[in-house]
Amino acid sequence: MEKTWVVNKFFEFLDGRFPDAKCELIHKNLYELAISTILSAQCTDEMVNRVTPLLFEKYPDFRALALSDIGEVKEIIRPTGFYNNKAKSITTLAKIVVTKYGGELPLVMELLVKLPGIGRKTANIILSEYATAEGIVVDTHVKRVSKRLGLTTHDDPIKIEKDLISLIPENRWGKISHQIIHFGRQICKARKPECSNCQMKDFCSYYKQ
Repeated sequence: MEKTWVVNKFFEFLDGRFPDAKCELIHKNLYELAISTILSAQCTDEMVNRVTPLLFEKYPDFRALALSDIGEVKEIIRPTGFYNNKAKSITTLAKIVVTKYGGELPLVMELLVKLPGIGRKTANIILSEYATAEGIVVDTHVKRVSKRLGLTTHDDPIKIEKDLISLIPENRWGKISHQIIHFGRQICKARKPECSNCQMKDFCSYYKQ
């Protein structure tokens, strides 16, 4: 079956089921999204959203975070896991943004991925929300769904992204990630996916097993 045909069917399904899908990390500005996204590594969005109100109250911008006590930062973000590494990443990031970019995060992929804690996935999230999407966010849900629907055979996120970019129009890059993530969380789950509730099951390798 042609991948483009499957993708078009997937678009129809996602637009009907998740028309308003968006980033579930609560944020008011670019700074908050960047920090929240870094904290979300190996952690649920729900937990990050419980932790960040206090963090952003104490450190409302990159300048404040750059001057923070890293011990206090660690205690606040402890529930997100890997808090030692995350605290180092976000405080170092803040210092670089202040000293090198005047306190404003650069909205350029090549510059973002050079910053502590920001890989291509995080950069894609930031750009899709505050600039122009330069790619597609590939997280565990996007990876799982894409493989089950035969849109990719790869495990490497970069290769998966390239496969998806070749199939999905650029004007959908930003929204499609959020739609697939919602689909992966609610229906196409890693364990016990709700196949009976899925209009894509006829195209799914997992369902056909």
